[in-house]
Amino acid sequence: MKKYVSLLMAGVLAVGTLGGCSSAFEDTADTTSAAAGGSTKAVQEESGESSGGTGATDQSAPGDNMLHIPAKDEFPTVDTQKDTEFYVVPLNIYDRLVECEVVDGVAEIVPSLAETWEVSDDGLVYTFHLRKDVTFHNGEKLTADDVVYTVDRMMNPDTAARNTDVYSMIKGANARLNGEADSVEGVVALDEYTVEFTLDVPFGPFLANLATPACSVYNRKATQEAGDQFGIDPELTVGTGPFKMSDWVLNDRLTMVKNDDYFKGAPKLDGIEVIQVPDENTQKLMYENGELDIVDLSSSSSQLAYFLGNDAYKDNLVTGPEAGCYFYVFNQDMKPTDDVRVRKAISMAIDRQTILDQMYSGAGHVVNSMLPDGVLGAYDAAEIPYDPEGAKALLAEAGYGDGCELEIYQQTDNPDALAINQVIQSMLNEVGITVTIKQMDDAAYFAERKEGRLGMTRASWKADFNDPDNFLYTFFTERNAKIRSNNHKNTDVYQWLEDARAMVDEKERMALYQKIDTTVIQEDFTVLPLFQMDHIVVVQDWVKDFHVAWNGWTDVSYYTVSLEK
Repeated sequence: MKKYVSLLMAGVLAVGTLGGCSSAFEDTADTTSAAAGGSTKAVQEESGESSGGTGATDQSAPGDNMLHIPAKDEFPTVDTQKDTEFYVVPLNIYDRLVECEVVDGVAEIVPSLAETWEVSDDGLVYTFHLRKDVTFHNGEKLTADDVVYTVDRMMNPDTAARNTDVYSMIKGANARLNGEADSVEGVVALDEYTVEFTLDVPFGPFLANLATPACSVYNRKATQEAGDQFGIDPELTVGTGPFKMSDWVLNDRLTMVKNDDYFKGAPKLDGIEVIQVPDENTQKLMYENGELDIVDLSSSSSQLAYFLGNDAYKDNLVTGPEAGCYFYVFNQDMKPTDDVRVRKAISMAIDRQTILDQMYSGAGHVVNSMLPDGVLGAYDAAEIPYDPEGAKALLAEAGYGDGCELEIYQQTDNPDALAINQVIQSMLNEVGITVTIKQMDDAAYFAERKEGRLGMTRASWKADFNDPDNFLYTFFTERNAKIRSNNHKNTDVYQWLEDARAMVDEKERMALYQKIDTTVIQEDFTVLPLFQMDHIVVVQDWVKDFHVAWNGWTDVSYYTVSLEK
């Protein structure tokens, strides 16, 4: 038995699965996606004081009609314009013009606050017709002015928003952000219930982009009156969603209660308690004691093997695909991965199926593309074979017949990365590549990555919005290729990515994205896709109608959930 098999078995309990939003599912970073809707790591607040409201928690006991779910980290704010990671509260207290939901097994854009919309033939003008029966939690009617205000607040430099990419394609948005205009020119209320967006250039993913939490619609009156307490004080944080914030005590719990006036009808739950439980073993014990109704095993990864291997819970597992993937990035500005033959050889020397089976309990499938199943534009990509002998031949052809040295970079104190990197180290040693694992503190790691100076490194990405642009533009434009430290050098791909964004015909646009993906993965071997994980959640017997989100996020809307105790 090869040495790497032993390493795999030793690493099983050390390795986590994918969770959270895209960047949470990546190595912890303070990064910004150049694609609209990209995520960044939020800054955590440490305090034992109440965030606002009454300051008292509803210590409801199991048996009531409150849903109890854990959170490992405290939220810095529930203002989605100022936070880019913690979305469980925003997805339940706000709505967006449109939503992305699974319809007959396929993720689609569906109406929400906007009943209908039209897009001009040139793809520049989007006209949304709002529902007339929507009220905010403060009793204010939703109008087109609220939508205009929401966009303008995001792009107002005084807001210091962190999610401005979501509106950057709107005409005049960047001028507003740069302090060169007093409003966003391209968003206009045509009447009380009609709002018009005009873009600088066509942007194919625009509707998908509007379905992200960052595009939650705010009430002008309530938000202005709340000032810097919006998103912090429960009494001042107003949305249109199925639940309303009630109480929030930091490092304890945040409580939401049902909105009886919700335009889709009141939720079946009386409310939701998000309880701070940082320790994953404690989450398991609280679940077994009936104190938690749902535990997401993709963010409580150390407990995955326990629940998967326990027959008592086989009927309590709810699964769905995660619209994302693990992959390894090769730096084309560093030897030996500046040679495409070496990048291909490394790809062929890694037994991805064995890694998946033995480190991740087989909870997923090997992928050969950056476009995972469940994302618009996904296709059947050609298989990247596991072929160690072929890898050796390619290395010899590249002038490394006697072997070569390679560094794999990772963050310090990241056992997940270390476990898989040690397995890769052993596998590559079998074909003559001597690997050194270089660990760096977070600050140094991300500084080097931003400058394009990281060597081979593990990465991952999960869909923010349902479009291939979210995966391909984010990593393979000239600018992003540098800051992601792959330094991909294909000017055709750079141009195709810009062309695809501006295409109006979706069929042609998807065909171009597949061409881009094939070029980047199968020809240039810029990255090696590994696998797409299954998203696994354990729920109590009494939890009904819970569904994994289309993109496999840990943060979901609980509007459809009910409890039958």
